[in-house]
This record gives sequence, structure tokens and C-alpha cells, in this order.
Amino acid sequence: MIETIVFDVGETITRDDRYWQSWADWLDVPRHTLSALVGAVVARGQDNAEALRLVRPGIDIAAEYRARETAGHGEYLDESDLYDDVRPALSALRELGVRVIVAGNQTPRAGELLRALDLPADLVVTSGEWGVAKPQLGFFERVLEVAQAAPDRTVYVGDHPANDIFPAKRAGLRVAHVRRGPWGHLWADDAKVVAAADWRIDGLGRLTSIVAD
Repeated sequence: MIETIVFDVGETITRDDRYWQSWADWLDVPRHTLSALVGAVVARGQDNAEALRLVRPGIDIAAEYRARETAGHGEYLDESDLYDDVRPALSALRELGVRVIVAGNQTPRAGELLRALDLPADLVVTSGEWGVAKPQLGFFERVLEVAQAAPDRTVYVGDHPANDIFPAKRAGLRVAHVRRGPWGHLWADDAKVVAAADWRIDGLGRLTSIVAD
């Protein structure tokens, strides 16, 4: 019996289009160039941030982030950044009595923006607010604290094998790998992902039938 479902953010409930486009504009490179570099680092199994370091070697990403905020070009999210199935799926899960949580590797500012969208969720929180990020075990320990359910009755939903699927599984949670975004598509049929994932889904609507089974 599934009591709690916890969702990653980037490329699980939100599209990353705006995020990478804004970085491309800030670094003054064509959007397609940065997009292609993101694909390249994904294919290598590297962190997405490596794409920024390919554009500007030696970049201090935290400093650039602060500079963007100061210049009025900081993080922004609105309804158009959500995947179309997010609100229907989260609402349906809550109607089934499931506790719904959104918890991903984002900044405190992203947490504010996500909460401003008034998602049908019991809790929205980010790694920046917790002070611990995926894939660290501490992140998933915090997930289990707020889940208010046993690990085998808690599902973590994400697209990223190294940040979501493998560490959540090691922490004892059940996991659903969503085929969405670069990581979700490229690694969907990887043997290790297939072995680790309890479910492999093409959209969030599939979760209601998983809960009902």
C-alpha cells in the first residue's frame, strides 16, 4: 500500500527549458549551443552544471547566480513551466488519500516560486532549504521524515538515475523512473535503471493506477 509519493522537481514536474534558456542568455551563447552541451554531459553521465563549465571554464556558478539575481535576471517559474499532467495527477493522488510531497535539488528561491504556484501538494520543499542535496543519504532521510510513512510505503518519482533512482532505492524507498527530459529519456532503458526502478512511467497519470493496484 502506497501512502506517500514524493516528486523531484526539474524534468519531473517542471520543464527545464526556461532555466537553460536564461543561463544561455546570461552567458551570451546561443540557446541551442547550451542545450546541445547539456545533452552531451547527460550522455557522459555528468552533472548538468558541467554544461556551464564547458561554456565558461572556471565559472563560479554560485557567484554568477547571485549576479543574475542582483541584475534582475534570477529564477522565475510560472504555470507554463509545469508539465500538463502535474495538477491532474497530484490532485487525483490526494483524492485517493495519498500524501503528496514535492522535494528536489533546488534553491530556497525556487522553493518560494513553487509554493506560489499553489500546487495540490501537502508539502513543497527544496534541498537549499534543507541544507542537504541529492544524492546524499541525508536528503532522503529528510524525505522519509516528512513522508510520515514507512520507506516501503513511500515512492520517490524522478528522472535522474544518479540523483533520484539509485540513492532513493538505497535509502529503502520505492522508486518510479519517469521518461521525461534528457536524463529520463536517455537512461530509460539502461539495465541498472530497469533493475532499480519499481516502476517505469511515461507520465505522472500512471501513478494513480499504481496506488490503486
